[in-house]
Amino acid sequence: MADHTFSLTRPALPINDTPGRLSVIVTYLEMTAPPAHPPLERPKGDLALVRANPPSWSFYRYLYDTVGEPWLWHERRRMPRKELERSLNDPRVEVWVLYVNGTPAGYAEIDRREAATDLAYFGMLPDFIGLKLGPWLLDTAIRLAWDGGATKLVVNTCSFDHPRALPLYQRMGFVPVRHVVREIHDPRVNGPLPRSAGPHVPIVE
Repeated sequence: MADHTFSLTRPALPINDTPGRLSVIVTYLEMTAPPAHPPLERPKGDLALVRANPPSWSFYRYLYDTVGEPWLWHERRRMPRKELERSLNDPRVEVWVLYVNGTPAGYAEIDRREAATDLAYFGMLPDFIGLKLGPWLLDTAIRLAWDGGATKLVVNTCSFDHPRALPLYQRMGFVPVRHVVREIHDPRVNGPLPRSAGPHVPIVE
């Protein structure tokens, strides 16, 4: 089901008491010009931002699974390995990995295969959330997207994501263009995610 009613702020999440189902609001945002603000100051410490060119399937899945499990990311867990590898091996798909003291701390995935460049995935590993690294990584990824020839940059976030995700995207210059309400099968119920995933989202049974 879908509700295309738009507001600058995310609407209230509908109550869903259907066993094994979840309601989610997806917010689509876009940026039509490079950021007007100066680049954020690089955080102190031993940081390195490196493009995995391309990442191996196993390393990518480590990043995706570890970053996404708290927020119920499940699409790439369902994707057949060969299909995912085709995407990762496409030179128009860029996976930028942030390392802190030699340890992966977060990543951003820039997909240039469509007319609008898509910031397809962005997030921090749980151990590095709250250390003020995320805004710098996002700001840097946005600039990499524009420097690589983007004419429009798009991203989406949903009500499963960190509550600061949507305000952060807006602070960096993205503008919401639509909200869509969807009902999905809970990926923790006979699905690809463990039942411990997304502790902030109750399982309806």
